[in-house]
Amino acid sequence: QVQLVESGGGLVQAGGSLRLSCAASRIIFSGNAMGWYRQAPGKQRELVAVITSSGTTNYTDSVKGRFTISREYAKNTIYLQMNSLKPEDTAVYYCNSVWAQVSWGQGTQVTVSS
Repeated sequence: QVQLVESGGGLVQAGGSLRLSCAASRIIFSGNAMGWYRQAPGKQRELVAVITSSGTTNYTDSVKGRFTISREYAKNTIYLQMNSLKPEDTAVYYCNSVWAQVSWGQGTQVTVSS
């Protein structure tokens, strides 16, 4: 069964940090570029961070220098370290393959208070 399970969200004050985790089925994880997406209320889902199978990373401008994506092959897991959080980072965060998307998981809520 193909699965994506996100965790690690929560309520944090502006300037704080959170680390998100996404456990993925091996069929999704292996050999695929993986990404973290987010969807704020009333907005479309956006891709914020990408990591390729070789470890190359890329970020949307609004999170560059603050977020770090990483992957751990032994656990079929990707992570998103989020530092210097801002209220505009408030959203539900999801992970998925970038080029071969599967059904979305439940996501994890991140709320940043000012």
